[in-house]
Amino acid sequence: MFGLGTQELMIILVIALVLFGGNKLPELARSLGKSMNEFKKGIHEGGSEAAKTDAKDQDTKKS
Repeated sequence: MFGLGTQELMIILVIALVLFGGNKLPELARSLGKSMNEFKKGIHEGGSEAAKTDAKDQDTKKS
């Protein structure tokens, strides 16, 4: 994952724990997960919109 080893991930987690505190980390992780889902949904919708536009362009070129 991004070329990070176990030690690097542990250091990042410790730094996050120190910066945000134990109580805030679950909330941050939850909001990060929701953001990632919204991003993926937006990418998927954008791709389907592009496919629809391409199909329309192909239909108009045939006519």
